[in-house]
Amino acid sequence: MGTETTTDEALAVTRAIGAPAERVFAVLADPASHQAIDGTGWVRESLEPGRRITEVGQIFGMGMYHANHPDGDYRMHNRVEVFEAPRAIVWQPGQYGPDGEIGFGGWTWGYEVEPVGDDACRVTLTYDWSRVPSSIREYISFPPFGADHLERSLDHLAELAT
Repeated sequence: MGTETTTDEALAVTRAIGAPAERVFAVLADPASHQAIDGTGWVRESLEPGRRITEVGQIFGMGMYHANHPDGDYRMHNRVEVFEAPRAIVWQPGQYGPDGEIGFGGWTWGYEVEPVGDDACRVTLTYDWSRVPSSIREYISFPPFGADHLERSLDHLAELAT
């Protein structure tokens, strides 16, 4: 069971995981595992199988699906905002526009991994929409899901890491 924190601009859930912080972080740094971690059911395949997340500024692409998206299937290209192995990883989802430039909506996904002994850690997953401009908030309500999606993500992460 996790601990939930909700503000007007962010959701956060914390859960203990019975695996070393390094192992948990290794799962998070592998986009090929993100579909299995996802608690929303929207994340599909990595667009660059075998490529790991290694640094701030890196872009990694993910296939996505959402029934309410105009195309159903779509692609997100995430920019790594924080990479502090094995403690923290944060990315900001974006999409390429018709001009070939990537645009970001202002929301982030972030994981903080805190070691608790040699074989356990505490992980906090935060979905933060505090930097989403009003022009996007006119079309998307935030958060687009409840804390239960984050709880499921941490449950899936624990299953993969243990």
